[in-house]
Amino acid sequence: MIPARDMTPAELAALLHFYADAGVDWLVEEEPVDQVAAFLAEREAKTVLVDAARSGVADATGAAGAPIARDRPARERPAAKPAEPQRIQAMAIPDEHAVTDARFAAESARSLSELKTALEGFAGCNLKTSARSTIFANGDPAGGIMVIGGMPSADDDREGEAFSGRAGQLFDRMLASIGLARSGIVLTTVIPWRPPGDRAPTKLEADICRPFIDRQIELAEPRLVLLMGNFTARFFFNAQETIHGLRGQWRDIASGGHAVPALACLHPLELLAAPAGKALAWRDLLDFRRRIDSGN
Repeated sequence: MIPARDMTPAELAALLHFYADAGVDWLVEEEPVDQVAAFLAEREAKTVLVDAARSGVADATGAAGAPIARDRPARERPAAKPAEPQRIQAMAIPDEHAVTDARFAAESARSLSELKTALEGFAGCNLKTSARSTIFANGDPAGGIMVIGGMPSADDDREGEAFSGRAGQLFDRMLASIGLARSGIVLTTVIPWRPPGDRAPTKLEADICRPFIDRQIELAEPRLVLLMGNFTARFFFNAQETIHGLRGQWRDIASGGHAVPALACLHPLELLAAPAGKALAWRDLLDFRRRIDSGN
């Protein structure tokens, strides 16, 4: 193993990126703690106390009843080196109070820029502690089109933008096939922080993030929404079916005091894993284009 002091800054950065992509979100202590020695010292101390109790030291008297000198140097065991206090990384524990705090922060924002500031300053979700970037709505709301993914990928987390990397390249081609471009729509994700190891968010984590995505939709005021992927479709449609059972369906999702038509479609990451689904995605994109052109 190469010591960290022998690595260049670029090599260290690449190593840290690898650990983050692998889901590592805790660091070891700066100084080693000999837990074995601490355990042995604790066990020996207990043994001394037990032996003392058995010999009548509990009365502070000897066998003949004479007081035992309390200031006698202790030779029974060597003094153990006190262990350094462990430094524990502060981590937000999701609970119902975090959901309330998220709702208050989101509802207090009066514009997308204010909402972005509130989200970046929000510390009530543990997912934020291991993510590099906070993914937020990006693009032009004037186009009336909003595309929402599920959660940031490793590429999204590195680039700080939804639909990045290989999936982003495929996504751009999908948009171009129906005459759209990133610059003319709004892109975002349901979960603003990449979960460690790309695991699925827990229900409570999703509940904490919901006020922020709901408020993004409300402030962006899209005319139509395209929901990309299994998690996103289930999240907004409140359904248990997979994306293959939900795709191609138009359903209204709540946005403030009104409803917005939304269509579920396969996510580019899902298409990279199973290219056979591209025919289904193409069908959904054509349907989305027809809805745009109809003006409804």
